Amino acid sequence: MTNKKILSVGELLLRICPGGDWLQDNTLPFFVGGAEANVATALALWGRPSAYFTALPDNAMTHELALYLGDKGIDTSRILYQGDRIGIYYLPKGKDLKNAGVIYDRAHSSFSTLKPGSIDWDHVLHDIGWLHFSAISPALNRDAATVCMEMLKAASAKNITISLDLNYRAKLWQYGATPTEIMPALADHCDLIMGNLWAAEKMLGIPVDHSLVETDTKKDYLQHAWLTSEQIMENFPKVKYVANTFRFDNGEKGIRYYTTLYAGKSLYTSTEYLSEKILDKVGSGDCFMAGLIYGLSQNHGNQDTLEYATAAAYQKLFIPSDATDQRPEEIKKFITTYER
Repeated sequence: MTNKKILSVGELLLRICPGGDWLQDNTLPFFVGGAEANVATALALWGRPSAYFTALPDNAMTHELALYLGDKGIDTSRILYQGDRIGIYYLPKGKDLKNAGVIYDRAHSSFSTLKPGSIDWDHVLHDIGWLHFSAISPALNRDAATVCMEMLKAASAKNITISLDLNYRAKLWQYGATPTEIMPALADHCDLIMGNLWAAEKMLGIPVDHSLVETDTKKDYLQHAWLTSEQIMENFPKVKYVANTFRFDNGEKGIRYYTTLYAGKSLYTSTEYLSEKILDKVGSGDCFMAGLIYGLSQNHGNQDTLEYATAAAYQKLFIPSDATDQRPEEIKKFITTYER
């Protein structure tokens, strides 16, 4: 890939973090987030030419948010200012976005009210070499799913590399369509698909073999990663890379974490990381995706790319925000010093 920019597209969100005595203390911490913004932030921090597209209401607060992203090195010139509100979600620090306790307040947000035919994709995709989006956007409503398809067709016509994170958010798929009715047509345009075995089943209809996963052994999970990856490539011929994450509880507050990358008929497996306690689960998968884009966009080797992405994602579990703040040299040092 040349010096063309990497564009992340999705809804900018504010994460409100109720917890402790927030009512009595009259304090409510928040973080700037959104899966795609987290990817854009990591790539900019790591020195890659990063751009971001979203829709925001045109007011003083959202322009401050754009300046905040710009100060991180992200090109925000493509942001569309329209609509009435920014999306919000409520989740205490340390909880997972798949947790039943997550509360979304995103209805009628500027991004969720985007309409087909309303975006100049030639402008948005100008000087872009890589486009990243996630399954969160088409989960919002049917118009958002149609807008995603418009975007992918425009990007494919320009031979832009496309990556997809199969983020599954059950609380968002509420408009009468199932993920398997929407996502396969979008996946047809993608070069890199990232997720896990269960997301591939929910989103793309690639079944989980319960005879393998019920054994709960790493050997069988890796075998399933191979099978799922091969099935994805068979169903979606444009796909060149399939990545899977495996994140399991390790004790009451800990994590066991490893990943795979399937490419060129080979399955690459990362170092396995263990911790007895973590700080914040939000954004770890986004950091992993950013690491994959970071390595693959620079033609790093598949194993090196996977190790970097996995270490970055694992380290994100100890950072109390939605996006990483670790630079490449810190991540690479961690890889070489981690005691296996």
